[in-house]
Parts: sequence; C-alpha cells; structure tokens
Amino acid sequence: MDKIRNFVITAHIDHGKSTLADRFLEETQTIQKRDFRNQFLDQMDLERERGITIKLQPVRMIYHPQALNSKHEIRNKSQTQNSKLETEENLGFRVSDLEFSNSEYILNLVDTPGHVDFSYEVSRSLAAVEGAIILVDVTQGIQAQTLANLHLCQKQGLKIIGAVNKVDMDFSRDFLIDLKQKIGELIDCRPDEIFEVSAKTGKGVKELLAAVVKNIPAPRGNVSGDLRALVFDSAYDAYKGVIAYVRVVDGKLQKNDRLKFFVTNAGTEALEVGVFKPKLTPTGILQTGEIGYIATGIKDPNLVRVGDTVIKLKSQISNLKIEDIKPLPGYKEPQPVVFVNFYPEDANKFGLLEAALEKLKLNDASLRFSRERQEVLGQGFRLGFLGTLHLEIVKERLKREYGLDPVVTIPTVLYKAILKSGLPGSARLAEASGVAQAGETKDIFSPNDLPTPDKIIEIKEPWILGEIISPNDYLSGVLSLIQYNRGIAGEISNISEKNVLLNFSMPLSEIILDFYDKLKSVSQGYASLSYEILDWQKGDLVRLDILVAGEKIDAFSRIIPKEKSYSLGKLTIEKLKEILSREVFPVAIQAAIGGDIIARVTMPALKKKLGDFGKNGGDRTRKMKLWKKQKEGKKRLGQFGKVNLPPSVFFEVFKATK
Repeated sequence: MDKIRNFVITAHIDHGKSTLADRFLEETQTIQKRDFRNQFLDQMDLERERGITIKLQPVRMIYHPQALNSKHEIRNKSQTQNSKLETEENLGFRVSDLEFSNSEYILNLVDTPGHVDFSYEVSRSLAAVEGAIILVDVTQGIQAQTLANLHLCQKQGLKIIGAVNKVDMDFSRDFLIDLKQKIGELIDCRPDEIFEVSAKTGKGVKELLAAVVKNIPAPRGNVSGDLRALVFDSAYDAYKGVIAYVRVVDGKLQKNDRLKFFVTNAGTEALEVGVFKPKLTPTGILQTGEIGYIATGIKDPNLVRVGDTVIKLKSQISNLKIEDIKPLPGYKEPQPVVFVNFYPEDANKFGLLEAALEKLKLNDASLRFSRERQEVLGQGFRLGFLGTLHLEIVKERLKREYGLDPVVTIPTVLYKAILKSGLPGSARLAEASGVAQAGETKDIFSPNDLPTPDKIIEIKEPWILGEIISPNDYLSGVLSLIQYNRGIAGEISNISEKNVLLNFSMPLSEIILDFYDKLKSVSQGYASLSYEILDWQKGDLVRLDILVAGEKIDAFSRIIPKEKSYSLGKLTIEKLKEILSREVFPVAIQAAIGGDIIARVTMPALKKKLGDFGKNGGDRTRKMKLWKKQKEGKKRLGQFGKVNLPPSVFFEVFKATK
C-alpha cells in the first residue's frame, strides 16, 4: 500500500481538468501514442462534443520516479544544476528523494465532472481517494464550482494540492500572484506551494505528478482482514452483467471469490477482477487500497447499488452469513431537484424506454424514475434530475445509445402542500401538534397531485442558497436578473481586483429553467454559479390550467407564481392557436386558475366552399340558407366536438413557454 496513491482532479467546468489528465497519461506512458486522442478519459462522444466531463472515469497509471530526472530534467549538461534547483523550489522537497528510487508507484486517478449538476459524481469519487488536485484557470480565476468542490474535498478530509493552469497564455503576473495568494488561503498553504502548470504544453506537469507521490498519503486498511470493498460506480455489459467499480478498503478480492452485496443481499461469483487502464484490464486480484472492477454476472441492475459494501463469503460451498463485518458508510442518497415526465413517442416503445432507463440508472446513480400516466399522452415515467443539464444529457443519451426520442414535459420542482384539518390523515396530525389548522403535508410532484384550493392552507416551495462569481463590470445586470427571478441578493465581497462573490437566495423553480443561460448572457459568459438547497418557504403559487374546447388538458397544467400567471397563460394559449390545426368548428383555448378564466383566444372554424350557385341555377337566398345551416351545425359541434392533440404539440408548447 505504501506505493499506491489514489487521487482526483477537480475543477470548475472548462478549467483544463481533462487536458491535465491527458498529460498525466502521457507522462506515465499509460496510453500508447498511436492510441492517444485528446480528452482520452471522456469516453462518451457527447462529452468530447460538448467539451465537458459527464461521468467519473478511473484510470490506473504506473509511475517511475527516476523518469523525472532521466527523461525531463536533464536537457543538457550545462543546464542540469539550474533545472534541478528550480524543480526543487517548485516541489517543496528534494527531487533526489524520488529520482533515484527504483520503486514504481501505482497512481489511481479518478477524473471527475466540473458542472454543478454532476456534483454527486464528484462526491462519490472523493470517497474512494485520499487526495485531490484543485485546478484553477489563470485566465478565469476562482469560480463558484471551484469553491463547491473544494468544500467537498475538505469535508472528506483529503490532502489538497493547489495548481494554476493555462500559464502559457497571456495574463497579468500581478493577477497570478494574487490568485495564488487566494488559493493558498483556501487550502491553508503558502502561495509558493501552488503549482504553475500548462496542461496544453506540459509545463509543470511532471513536478505536479511528483508532488502527488510525495504529498498525498498512501491508503490505509487491514490487509489480512475480511474483505470490504466500496461500490462507487457501476456499468452494464451484455455478457458480463453488472460491472461494479470498487475501492478495496480491507482484505483482498480474487477472481472466482463468492461475494455478497451487503445492502441488497445479492450473492454472486466474481467472474472477472481487474483494473482500469482505462479500459477494463483483468488482473485476477485486487489488494487493499486498490481501485478496480468486478464483473458480477448479475443481470438485474437493481441488485448492485452505488454505496453498497462488497463482502466475501467464508465458505465456497454455502451461503453462510458473515458476522462481525460492518458495512462501509456508503453515500448519502442524492435528492433530485428537477422533475419531468418522459413519454414514448410511440406507445409501443414503452417497454424499450423502461429498459433503457434501467440501464442508464445503473450508470447514473443520481437518476430517479417511476411510472406515470396522462390521459392524453398515455403511459410514461416521472424522472428526477439534479439539474437541467443532467436532464439534457439523459435525453441525449436515450437518443444516441437507445434510439429513443421521448416527449418531455416542462421541468418542475417538488412542492409541499399543507392541507387543512379534517382531510384524511390530517386530523391525527393536527391533534398531535396542538394546532387547530395544522394538517398533513403532501408532496406535490406535478400539478395533478395538487388538491383544490379550498383544501390547502399554503404551498411551500424549495429555496436555494447560491453563489455567483462575476466581474465587477456586470454586477448591476446580475443583481437585476436576481430581482426579476424573485431572488434576494445577499452579501457581496471582493475575491480579486476584478471579480466579486455574490451570495443570494432564490426559489429553485426560477433556477431550473433558463437562469444559467440568462446569467451567461448578462455577464457575456464570465459569471459562474453554484447553489445548494436551503429550506422551504411559503409561496404565492397557483395552478395554471389550459382548456381546449372546454376540456382541461392536464399535460399543460403548471404550478407557477401568481404574478406570472397571466403572462404565461397568454403566451401558452397563443402558441397553441398558432400550431394547432383548425377544425370545422370554432375552438376556444383558455387559461384558467381554479374556476376563473384569465385569458382566452378563439381559433376560427374552417369554412366550407358552397360552389358557384349562379352556374347551377341557385341564388343568394339558397346560399344564405346553407350558411345558416352550416353555422348551426358548427355550433352543435362546438358543444360536443373534441380536439385531438398529437404529442408533438406538447413539445412545441413546452419549448416556447419554458
């Protein structure tokens, strides 16, 4: 274990984290040059296209310290001494401590996402390692997600190494000095201990890699004890079943060992045991402190859960229970904050959609879904996400990996309705609390779950506590945006000469739609955002319903602030009038709150041509009689006729009114 180092690279999005991982792979010769490509650890095409990391990805590297001198430091004999002194100054220790060691080190790197929606991926990675590199872009400085990830690392008690990236670009030296000072204050180290690197050119990368070996502690565990391995991720293989990504905390794991998952009580045999290079590479054994995988052969994704503990059965021929083995702490279950409904574009593909979601859930532990049914859209699923980018990625993966393009409803959040006493289940709660009006609290995932107004005392909505880092020049626009979205600006502090840190609170429902896009717009792309759920507060909220030909269409119903009800209702019905096909009778399209109609438009009926009466011996009187008859028929149709709405209509309206 003394030769093992487990660590992550964490940073704000687009700060060069994946590029730095590429340089590490090159320095350790983990990837052959003929096989190398940029963003190597980003396995999905979607990640490389968007330039972001979506899934955590582990990789095992073999590092030879003597290569630091023999391959990189000695450029020519005349510069050897100066190069060595400069390296020692940057590292904070003598290069000779590592240079002439004949040992090799096993470096297990877990590449993590940088976007706030995938912070759960980061938290799972941190539980499997002992150290972290905090990477900051010198041209952008400390960003909101940098601070959020740093707090996660500190909470986990990791050894943190600070590094400033992109030093090959034009920047102010004074800004760099100030930036290193700020990072040093955050991670409790001297500014000269912050590394200056260029992941693009490779400058400073070798020194940073050596510092990982020197500064990050080796893992600890009971080598001779019973097996305990933490499942920190998983994937699915059609032949090998569920692939469990594990960190061995105690004991050792070998191929053909009979295993059991502590929480689900599922038993299996280790069909294959190996490490990530970064492809799955069988080794037959994993020792204490190592990170690797187990091919379980289990076909049911629900039997292998992230955060579970893998234990070994003592008997190879029976299912004897293991006593006195405590499971590992695991992970706190992520709480979805954004909810949408997915409906198959073809009702016959419902089973395919369900199977695809099951497999995606195995690879994405934060995904939640349950069955849902709408009268118009049919059977579907209610899905919970950690943010709107998470939603976009899942929808895109369904399309690319499974050929499915479901109809997606407008994103919403979880509300809580406080019901009046006297309703089922509320009297007992009211009596116990001693408050006459206090009643049951009901979770509201969609407008269809909301009781009628006469049964509700109040509706509570989630509020977030957020941080925005923005250049001073755009502060006014950011404050206006917060106010427009029902937010409350808090403390403002300077984090550098040009940037400020703004704390604010806001309803979560205002964040999840397009707040991030608007923030980038008002700051010309320079502002960054991070947030966490704060508490639940009473909101002046109403249910907005849309009626087409007098029939309420549940799929269009929304829970919104009362102050925005008229504008949003008007926008929705006008969009419907624009995209719906005309019927042979006039169709009233209305927006309503409870029993009150707040906006209305009428889609006129199609007119039927009556022909040329003059050529057929008819006259104007005959034409007027037919028009009158047609008008009466349209009136009757208007009372009883129905309008069929194809699923594509819903998607068009959702896009126009989000």
